[in-house]
Amino acid sequence: MFFLLIGMDGTDTDAPARRQAVRAAHLELAKRFKDEGKIVMAAARLHEDGSMAGSVIIYSAESRAQLDEWLTNEPYIAGDVWRDISIEEVKVPPFML
Repeated sequence: MFFLLIGMDGTDTDAPARRQAVRAAHLELAKRFKDEGKIVMAAARLHEDGSMAGSVIIYSAESRAQLDEWLTNEPYIAGDVWRDISIEEVKVPPFML
């Protein structure tokens, strides 16, 4: 199963500092998940000025419960970076993998 996560950063004045404080840990976890086949693709969402607005990630998991378990370790969740998170099941064509 594949899941699309869209995480939108907070818009308060402290939001960029919260992102920066846990960014290295977030990228380390994302790289590990990519190496383990748990992440298919990821990208940052940007504001028009090029600053970070959020994240888009496609995960490969056996179930939504498994994904939710993985997300308990996500630094952008624990660090209160993502203030609005949506997750939905998606289909990824085999030639994209």
